[in-house]
Amino acid sequence: MKIKYLFPNKYKSIGWVILIPSLVLGLIITMFNIEPEFFDWRVPTIFIDEFMGEKKLLAMTDNNVLNELVGVLIIMSGLLVAFSKEKIEDEYIGKTRLESLVWATYLNYGILLIALLFVYDMAFFWVMIFNMFTLLLFFIVRFNYLIFKLNKTTSHEE
Repeated sequence: MKIKYLFPNKYKSIGWVILIPSLVLGLIITMFNIEPEFFDWRVPTIFIDEFMGEKKLLAMTDNNVLNELVGVLIIMSGLLVAFSKEKIEDEYIGKTRLESLVWATYLNYGILLIALLFVYDMAFFWVMIFNMFTLLLFFIVRFNYLIFKLNKTTSHEE
């Protein structure tokens, strides 16, 4: 069966090279609230509701774009890692990929449901920020763990 929705295998390694440093950088930026002036840019916005200010629709605004750039790197590289073909892409790998995606979705929304019920104010805002990335990260961790176990099992049989 020809799978059309996956990237070629060579993109997986490119994704890993970008994903790991982007995750580390994203955590550092978040923990230490780093916003270098170099990234203060005037950018277009579809909608902005400034705190104690005016609401703007289709306007230009001043923003430190470091968070956005790192977020884009995490999402794009995560997609490359998650949805690139394995060297040998067979039905079992496809089944494992699907099961991992379903598992990651259940886990992600389970955590979100708990947060909706028990986390409030700015803490909930932070949960939502991290929730943008966790579905993809849960999938990557689960899928690669199962592939690792599969490779370990098959190497012991030989």
